[in-house]
Amino acid sequence: MSAKMYYDKDVDTSILENKLVAIIGYGSQAHAHAQNLRDSGFNVVVGLREGSASKAKAEQAGLRVESIEEATKQGDVVMILIPDEQQPATYEKSIAPNLTAGKAIAFGHGFNVHFGRITPPKDVDVFLVAPKGPGHMLRRVYLDGAGMPGIFAVEQDASGKARDIALAYARGIGCTKAGVLETTFKEETETDLFGEQSVLCGGVTHLIQAGFETLVEAGYQPEIAYFETLHEVKLIVDLIYEKGFEGMRHSISNTAEFGDYVTGPRIITAETKAEMGRVLADIQSGKFAERFIKDAESGFPYMNEQRGKMRDHTVEKVGKELRDQMPFINKQALEV
Repeated sequence: MSAKMYYDKDVDTSILENKLVAIIGYGSQAHAHAQNLRDSGFNVVVGLREGSASKAKAEQAGLRVESIEEATKQGDVVMILIPDEQQPATYEKSIAPNLTAGKAIAFGHGFNVHFGRITPPKDVDVFLVAPKGPGHMLRRVYLDGAGMPGIFAVEQDASGKARDIALAYARGIGCTKAGVLETTFKEETETDLFGEQSVLCGGVTHLIQAGFETLVEAGYQPEIAYFETLHEVKLIVDLIYEKGFEGMRHSISNTAEFGDYVTGPRIITAETKAEMGRVLADIQSGKFAERFIKDAESGFPYMNEQRGKMRDHTVEKVGKELRDQMPFINKQALEV
C-alpha cells in the first residue's frame, strides 16, 4: 500500500488550540463535527440562519450559536456543512463579506469549489476534511472511543499551515484515530460522486429493488423476498467490511460461493461496467453537477417525484412492517 495513512500520533493539534472553529450548519455532518470538536477540547461556534429550527438542538447540546455572518466574523476556521445546493448563495450573502485575510475556509465535500460555484479569495486557506460515513455514525463511533476513516485535501495554502490545520481538524472530529488519507478536491469530488451513484446508493438500492421485484413477480411472498434481497445485505457487507471478499466467501456456503462466481458476471456485465465509465465521464465533465443544480434550483421536482415513487414501493412498505417487529434494530429516528 503506497498511500500514507495519518493517525493521531502524526498530528499536532496545537495549531488549533487558540483558534475558534465556526461550523456552518447543524445537519447530519455538522452536528457531529461540532460536538466532536468540542469534546476534543476545541473552541466551537455554530453558525445558523435566522429562524433555523436547529438552533434549539445545538444549544441543547451545549453549543454556542450565532448567525452565519457573526460566526464567520468570529471564526478562524469556517467549516461549511450545509447542503451542497445551498452553499453558493449562502457563501456570497453571509460568508464571503466576512471572510477576512488569514482565515481558513473548509468543506466536507469538494463539490462547489471543484465545479467553480465557490471561489474563495486568495488570502485564505482552503481545505476539506471528509469522514467516510454519515454524520450520525461519525458521532456514534466517537462516543464509543473509536474513529471513522477520512480523507483531507488542501486546495489553497495562503498561510503555509493549511495542511497542519486540516490534519488537526481531522483529529478533532476523530478521523485520525482510524486513519486519514490525503487527496485533492478533484479526486475527492469525482470519486465520492461516482461511489455514491454507481455502488453505495444508486447501485445497491436498484440492485436490491430489481431482485425484490423479480421474486415477487414470480409469485414468492414479499416478506421472503425482503429477507433474501435486502435484510441479508447487511450481513454480507459486514463480512466484506471486516474481511474483504475472500473473508466473506470463506464464511458463506459452497453453494452461495459457487453462485457468486457463475451468476455475478451475468448481473454485473461488461456493459454495466461500460455504463459506469459513462457515469464517471458525466461526473468529470460537470454534466451531473449541472443536472443536480438545475433540479435544485427548480425545487427538486425530479428528486421529489422519485422519493414519492420509492415511498410507495412494496419493498419499503413490507420492510417497515418487518423492521417494526425486530427488537434488535435501532428504532431511533435519523434526526439530529
